[in-house]
Amino acid sequence: MKKSIHTKEHSDFTERLRSARLETGLTQVQVAKKLKRPQSYISNIESGQQRVDVIELQTFAKLYGKDITFFVK
Repeated sequence: MKKSIHTKEHSDFTERLRSARLETGLTQVQVAKKLKRPQSYISNIESGQQRVDVIELQTFAKLYGKDITFFVK
């Protein structure tokens, strides 16, 4: 059985997250500063190496001006 982090669904999720960031015109560094995290944290999430919990997802949605459902189609 595949781990969920290696599924097409997870890949689609991380791509939507990255696209939403780019639509807002923010860099990974800018997002990291707003979240008080290192840039590598954002990179790891967008590359699928780091999972995102629901609270973090709410934070990203608010930061990117998106409804949370945008990310979990």
